[in-house]
Amino acid sequence: MGTPTHFEIPYDPVAVSDLHHRLDNTRYPLGVANDDWKYGMQRGWLENFLHYWRHEFDWQAKVAEMNAVPNHRVVIDGIPVHFVHLRGSGVNPMPIIATHGWPWTYWDYLPVAHRLAAANFDVIVPALPGFGWSSPLPVGHLTTRDVANLWNKLMTEVLDYPKYAAHGGDWGAIVTSELAHAHAATIHGAHMTLPIFPGLDRGTLGPDDYDDEEKHYPQLMKQRMATATSHYTVQGIEPETLSYAMHDSPAGMAAWLIERRRLWSDSLTDSGHRDVETTHTLEQLATLVSIYWFSGSFWSSCRMYYGRTNEPWKPAHDRTPIMEAPTAMAVFPGDLIFIPRRGAEKVANIKRWTRMPAGGHFAAAEQPDLVASDVAAFFADYR
Repeated sequence: MGTPTHFEIPYDPVAVSDLHHRLDNTRYPLGVANDDWKYGMQRGWLENFLHYWRHEFDWQAKVAEMNAVPNHRVVIDGIPVHFVHLRGSGVNPMPIIATHGWPWTYWDYLPVAHRLAAANFDVIVPALPGFGWSSPLPVGHLTTRDVANLWNKLMTEVLDYPKYAAHGGDWGAIVTSELAHAHAATIHGAHMTLPIFPGLDRGTLGPDDYDDEEKHYPQLMKQRMATATSHYTVQGIEPETLSYAMHDSPAGMAAWLIERRRLWSDSLTDSGHRDVETTHTLEQLATLVSIYWFSGSFWSSCRMYYGRTNEPWKPAHDRTPIMEAPTAMAVFPGDLIFIPRRGAEKVANIKRWTRMPAGGHFAAAEQPDLVASDVAAFFADYR
């Protein structure tokens, strides 16, 4: 087991010059009949964003901002892990690990992390293996169970916390559910913003599982999940093939990542169209794409999809409920997956279920106050 070392996000002016050269020489498709985004990323919007990224966004200043928080790296079982460690402001702070997803980065969780640190939590925000500076990934792929095992070692062996809390969204929610299943003895509880519960077959859910406020979930989920199939298919089957284009073209990478942000955030306007700038600033989006670009980690960020697609989930034990640790779910109305509470209770030790008034799939970035307050309220009973 390695020892954590101080880490600084690198700034490379040569890499920045290369990015600018590529952006200056972007080749665009014609974009015929796509003013309404019917066929995907709209050319005019992308041109404006790339102009901002090239001429207005200050990557050097952003790197300095990222280095202003305590960054560390450690190697666990041969896997490099970059993490931020914010100390709680009070006495006996509760440790909590907060895990992001795709296309997220660890930086999406910093607004929540600062709020939790002020609420007396020691907050650990790792970059998933193969994401950002938790790279290069030295193996073909990892599963969410593999990551949960790494996180448990990070918290209990590397950082010496005998017990800790866990929270996550997207992949981070699945990793958190794995902790609640395979490592229930070492966590106070699990708080999630995406309802994917190991061992739950959504096809077995019937009308009686939905209360009156959940009756619309099946239709809503059908509509929302229609936006989440293209990336899953290619990244689950041929992630490397896509990666050649992404690593060569910053415009292509920006289009691919930001279109997910537009579709999956709570970005629906009164006119019925989605506007990503209602939920994310251009600076946030440029930071997102820059982390993927400058870390060279797009290829490895996709490999978890391959693991999920090709390796069926296997239980770590046969005890019930499958998720033994106390579990809380925060349901955001603009997310992708919707499960009724009674369905979740079939496999998880549900203790709290909060229906949020706003927010989408990227809740930590979209609604950090709502996420942090719900996390703090849930774990108040476990201090």
